[in-house]
Amino acid sequence: MAFTRATGKHRAPSRMARRGAGIAGAATLAGAGVIGSLASPALAAEAAPDGSLEDTGLTRVVTDESLARHVDAQASAQEKQAYEAAARAKAAEEAKRKAELRAKEIREAKERAAREAERKRLNSFQLPVAGSYVSTGYQTGGALWSSGHHSGIDFHAAYGTKVVSVSSGTVVEAGWGGAYGNNIVIRMNDGTYTQYGHLSALRVYVGQKVTPGELIGISGSSGNSTGPHLHFEARASAEYGSDINPVAYLRSRGVAL
Repeated sequence: MAFTRATGKHRAPSRMARRGAGIAGAATLAGAGVIGSLASPALAAEAAPDGSLEDTGLTRVVTDESLARHVDAQASAQEKQAYEAAARAKAAEEAKRKAELRAKEIREAKERAAREAERKRLNSFQLPVAGSYVSTGYQTGGALWSSGHHSGIDFHAAYGTKVVSVSSGTVVEAGWGGAYGNNIVIRMNDGTYTQYGHLSALRVYVGQKVTPGELIGISGSSGNSTGPHLHFEARASAEYGSDINPVAYLRSRGVAL
């Protein structure tokens, strides 16, 4: 009996044939709008008989897209970190700049205050003998004075007491002054003159600039004097006879007397 080879129509389609048909069908459905995309993971790979995934050509596309998204995400994160770091650095720099500016303003304000305080100090007046009082008044009459009256005032001062300049000025006389004994005359910065007489010692020289409260001499009883004290005069000029009321002079310049 003769046997004939079974025809192909009874054989099961091969795996390759099935895959081709499946892809062709999917393409047909996609063209008809039934399937939205061939990039579906279900079509990306097909299981081989041993259970492994067989590369269909779509697997690499999906993997590359995932990698690209991952790289983009990393880049975005790094960009965000760099932006935030730059923002923090800028904020820190701005805070530092403001702090330095504030410190400069405070320093300049202190310097201005110090200059103003020094200006006021240099223009201030005080007693020529600290804590003293007037023992003989201005224009007191008597034979003790050649003019017939006192041309200044006397401050009580024990022998050896410190005598200071009442304000800022320049020494124009320092030495023996006849009846005044050892005396000092200072041209004050406001244009007036002050005189300090009957000193036992001098501590300044002609041309020296002095400031309020600066030591200029030591009290004594030199010249025409009946005992240790300080003779103080305020004058309109350096010459004798230009005297003005010393009490009014000091009081008008803020000295309590």
